[in-house]
Amino acid sequence: MSQFGDAIDFILHSREARSGGTNVGGAELLPMLWKHLELTGVSVGIAVALAVPFGLWLGHIGRGEFLATSVANVGRAVPSLALIAFFVAYIGVGFRNVTLALVLLAIPPILTNTYVGVRQVDRDAVDAARGMGMTGPQIVRRVELPLALPLVFGGVRTSVVNVIATAAIAPLAGVVTLGDPIIAGGVYGEDGRLGAAILVALLAVAAEALFAVLQRAVTPRGIRISQTPQARSHRGFGIPRLRRQTST
Repeated sequence: MSQFGDAIDFILHSREARSGGTNVGGAELLPMLWKHLELTGVSVGIAVALAVPFGLWLGHIGRGEFLATSVANVGRAVPSLALIAFFVAYIGVGFRNVTLALVLLAIPPILTNTYVGVRQVDRDAVDAARGMGMTGPQIVRRVELPLALPLVFGGVRTSVVNVIATAAIAPLAGVVTLGDPIIAGGVYGEDGRLGAAILVALLAVAAEALFAVLQRAVTPRGIRISQTPQARSHRGFGIPRLRRQTST
């Protein structure tokens, strides 16, 4: 308990580093926190810009299921440390290097969820939109994307939490994030290491909660009602029915 208390004290108050010559902890953590958030925001933003349009297109044309699932599996299998080491070897250290590695880690959940979200849209709704004379891009923008948004946000939510956790090893590539006290225990001490780990965990939990609220906010009211416990009980033991696919 005393070590936990020392970690909290490290978060709240600055002190001289064990190696001397500089202060650590307290307000000194703010630049690291900002760099952690900046790295996360830039990486996830680029991943969303690349993966969402591609996932929408694959889902709309009904092709690329193998690609979408393979990308997800590869993303889970490749260690983040190995990716960063690869970019350090071929590109060098720095913000761009870590960002590229984190973008590759963030893309799989977003791409897979976007593809699955579009493919789960009721085909009757798509057929009705097509019967009204909508073009392909209009169907994607007005029908498939709004109905797939809850799953798309689910993928973004997963990616944000993954990137926040992985950004803790960014100091290995020369980017000083909240992972610096975790890696450089000789400078910050064990209380600094534990304090930084607590901050990263709190950041991930806060992001999870924020995106859960956003995911609920973008979920159409009809879908939210169909997901209530009362609605699920009418479908039998809470197991959702599979939608009938009338066409591809």
